[in-house]
Amino acid sequence: MSGPYVIRGSVSLPEAELMWRFSRSSGPGGQHVNTTDSQVELRFDLAATEALPEVWKARALERLAGRLVGGVVSVRASEHRSQWRNRETAAVRLAALLAEATAPPPAPRRKKRIPRGINERRLREKKQRGETKRGRSGRDW
Repeated sequence: MSGPYVIRGSVSLPEAELMWRFSRSSGPGGQHVNTTDSQVELRFDLAATEALPEVWKARALERLAGRLVGGVVSVRASEHRSQWRNRETAAVRLAALLAEATAPPPAPRRKKRIPRGINERRLREKKQRGETKRGRSGRDW
C-alpha cells in the first residue's frame, strides 16, 4: 500500500484495524486469473474503531447501517489483474465511503419569501401560456 488513506482532515484509516482477505477473481486475466488471488475484500470494524471521533462514528454507523454486518463495513475490488492495484482501489474506495458517511449534514435550507414582482411576472406568463393554448382549440376553420 502507498500509505495512510486520509478520510478527512488529519483522520486516516489505521493500518492495524484493516482486515484484508484475498480470493480468486473473475474477469480479465486469462489463465493467470485461475492461479492468483487478485480479488481483494477489505473489512473495517466501524463499531469498534478508536480512530474516528465519536460523533463521526455515530454518524457513519447510522448512514451505513444497510452496508454493515455486525458493525463491520466491507469493500471489494477485483477490477485489476494485480492484487496490489486491487488493494489500492479497495482502500481508496473505503476511505471515500467513510468520508462521505462521516460528513456533517448540510445546513438546513431557510425558506425565503418570493418577491412580489417575480411572483406577479410568473402568474402573468402563466396566464399568457393558458391564453395561447386556449387559442389553439375550438377554432372552426
